Amino acid sequence: MTTIFEKILLGEIPSAKVYEDDWVFAFMDAGQVNPGHVLVATKKPYETLLDADEESAVALMRAAHKIAKAIQRAFAPEGITLLQTNKPAGWQTVPHLHMHVVPRYLDDGASLIWPRNEPGLAKMREYAEKIKVV
Repeated sequence: MTTIFEKILLGEIPSAKVYEDDWVFAFMDAGQVNPGHVLVATKKPYETLLDADEESAVALMRAAHKIAKAIQRAFAPEGITLLQTNKPAGWQTVPHLHMHVVPRYLDDGASLIWPRNEPGLAKMREYAEKIKVV
């Protein structure tokens, strides 16, 4: 199955491209949260970050960093949100690895709300042991 991002990369769907290198490409999100909202996507059609090779994952963040600086220069937002989601339960809507770079302003109406659970330090240390990276 070809994703909408692959069609954009191939030029089958028009876009307003802002960046491209050997690993990723970036374009304006059609659903602008605020002016300057950019999507950065991998050229290889990985579904999620967990599927990607390390080079593509690093390239995604490198491009997001460059684009965030360009957005700051161009739009002078009060903040910038980077959002990368995986699978529907993680809020991913397009099954192609990508990251949103969103200029933000106080009271711009955008929100990201989740419940705050405080399991205590002992439980958090237990969680940490399960996911320790060596």
